[in-house]
Amino acid sequence: MSNLVSSDRPGTHRLYYDRPADRWLEALPLGNGRIGAMCFGGVGHDRIGLNDETCWSGGPETARLLSEPLGAIGADAVQAVRAALAAGDIRRAHELAGGFHSGYSQAFMPLGDLLLDITVNGSTPVAEGLTQYSRKLDLDVATAVTEYEIGGVVVRQEVFVSAPAGVLVVRLTGSTPGALGVTARLESKLHSRPHVGGLLLQAPADVAPPHRDVPEPIRYSEGADRGMAAAIALRARTDGESHEDEAGLTVTGATELSLILSTATGYDGPSTVPTRTAEECWASADERVVAALDREYDVLLAEHVADHQALFRRASLELAGPADVAELPTDARLTRHGDDPALAALIFNYGRYLMIASSRPGGLPTTLQGIWNDILRPPWSSNFTININTEMNYWPAETTALPECHQPLLDYLEHLAEAGQQAAERYGCGGWTAHHNADAWCWTFPVEGDPRWSNWPMAGAWLARHLWDHYAFTGDLDFLGRSWPVLRGAAEFCLDWLVEMPDGTLGTSPSTSPENDYLADDGKPASVTISSTMDLSLIADLFDRCTQTAGLLGVIDPFVDRLLLARKRIPGPPIGGRGQLQEWAADLPEEDPHHRHMSHLVGLHPGDAITPEGTPALAAAAARTLDLRGDQATGWSLAWKINLQARLRDAAAAHRLVRAFLSPAEDTSTDYVGSGAGVYPNLFCAHPPFQIDGNFGATAGIAEMLLQSHTGEIEIMPAVPDDWPSGRVTGLRARGGVSADLAWSPDGIDLALAADRDQERVIRFGDERITVRLTAGTTHRLSLS
Repeated sequence: MSNLVSSDRPGTHRLYYDRPADRWLEALPLGNGRIGAMCFGGVGHDRIGLNDETCWSGGPETARLLSEPLGAIGADAVQAVRAALAAGDIRRAHELAGGFHSGYSQAFMPLGDLLLDITVNGSTPVAEGLTQYSRKLDLDVATAVTEYEIGGVVVRQEVFVSAPAGVLVVRLTGSTPGALGVTARLESKLHSRPHVGGLLLQAPADVAPPHRDVPEPIRYSEGADRGMAAAIALRARTDGESHEDEAGLTVTGATELSLILSTATGYDGPSTVPTRTAEECWASADERVVAALDREYDVLLAEHVADHQALFRRASLELAGPADVAELPTDARLTRHGDDPALAALIFNYGRYLMIASSRPGGLPTTLQGIWNDILRPPWSSNFTININTEMNYWPAETTALPECHQPLLDYLEHLAEAGQQAAERYGCGGWTAHHNADAWCWTFPVEGDPRWSNWPMAGAWLARHLWDHYAFTGDLDFLGRSWPVLRGAAEFCLDWLVEMPDGTLGTSPSTSPENDYLADDGKPASVTISSTMDLSLIADLFDRCTQTAGLLGVIDPFVDRLLLARKRIPGPPIGGRGQLQEWAADLPEEDPHHRHMSHLVGLHPGDAITPEGTPALAAAAARTLDLRGDQATGWSLAWKINLQARLRDAAAAHRLVRAFLSPAEDTSTDYVGSGAGVYPNLFCAHPPFQIDGNFGATAGIAEMLLQSHTGEIEIMPAVPDDWPSGRVTGLRARGGVSADLAWSPDGIDLALAADRDQERVIRFGDERITVRLTAGTTHRLSLS
């Protein structure tokens, strides 16, 4: 059993600590895509925080009640905004833009806590009495292990969340027979009722974002807008004596015990009113618990490990670091990360681990906090923020060989596209769109607030790119065919949204660049204008992908011809007077020159319209933009900049940003400037506060440093810094369905390529290009120097 819960690569595949977690951002995350758990590793008193990915506030009726627009909508209302902009009255345009706003999206909820009171030989252990203590998360086996010794008794706790069994498993063992006593109980911040074998829960009908000042920010209801029911089921198996009642489980005189827990909610899709009772939810969860109890612990663990490793072991990064540093606690390593290249490998592997734990087929996309949240009014509602953050969550899915983990977002887009037809109608347009916030109920309207974040109807265009990317890596033409209606609908909205400019080109009006302001002629900040660079970059890219898709599918549709004609009239990104890529059509000064959003560089990454060789002037302007913005930023913005600098082949800059990302962070208050950015002790990304998008973005960025394929060539090590003189990466994926393993040292590079299907590819390393013929099922090896 022990070999299943330990790794022989501690420096790059293990988080390790020498004390229990005192707070959420020190606890260790586990998950099976649906159940999220945070393990504190307490001594005497322990906590495992619980989430269920489907436990959200609100429901379809709450969404309907909040969707009433605040002012005039429709084509005439859009025209009024355009007229104000044409007349130079940006303040009037700003005012009219607010009429399209409605309410807000709902929040991802904390489910509860499993609390354990542990005795050893009848006494509650305390930290001062321990002989030794360790707490670790082994990424390779997705298991959290806590071990300590007190009074000669070694206590070991192993925790994992099994995707095949659908349960969380906690196993406690003592080295002395009969020494363990455990009381397990469940608590929740939601409305709850005790139940033998679990806890019955009720979610709120409405939870307002924390930045909204409303009379009743957390509202429960018994009416038509009643929130969903939920439940937690818990049972134990032990060689000791056990007692179960509504207060919890009590075990005495045990040498070993296993606690099995599962969750269920009333969620049944974004447009269906949840009707299951809490009792019905408990029965569903308990069914999984009972089934797991009938199986031996070792069998459950082996099944879990095999399922996890089938995904996790597809790709891995190892970078050489000092051996003595690798054995330090992870939080101590953070303070010395300048001397620890292996920490960069750890954050790469950790991002893949977190994706496997939080995003599995059949589930919902990951939120701003993944599937780990303990706050009733979490930052930004822990929702799907789709003006960068949700997209970033899935950047490493294809490049690091986790296409199945991409599926929740791809499936969600079908529902979002259906709901987004109403958002498009709000502007008098066809097709579908969404704005910067979405949730489990597929909210698509602009939320009440400032136009600089609300009036951005480009989420459909950006999210649709994920459909194309999945095809580009997998070659799944059937999937692309199923995706065509979503792609077409997003393009239909954009085609209707475009307006002819005085010079005959097409642009967008009104337009914003997400969350940033420019300085207007009066010296004051403003956001509403014409043709932000991001708008036109996204629309041009969408039209290109749609015409490519139509060609691949053999679609004969006059609409495609309209896209081709419109695409020719969309201007490229303008270059400003400072040599930078302009954020707006006019060369406007930013209100915040160091703003965290890099929206106008979307064509560089994740898009592919800007490349150093294909568009050298634009690439130089993008580099200048990055210089002007500077490095300091929020955690997720640092991650985006790693990707951007990698695409520019600036290895030194990309590495500098990786090191900045790995700065130790403690602050949890909202900081838009990034002075507290980095990672928390458990390596969760600090915006601050915690946002998981930075973890995924950093993994994607490191992958881009190692391999790129967006130009059609497979480019090897385009941005690997001198500080990583040797290393090994396996399982990276290139577009076209090619897997790549790399091992490098000062003596050269060994490359192994394996293709899903026969193809001819150009391999690039520096200025060297080699054309190779790849045969499916055969590994092609090259040595480069």
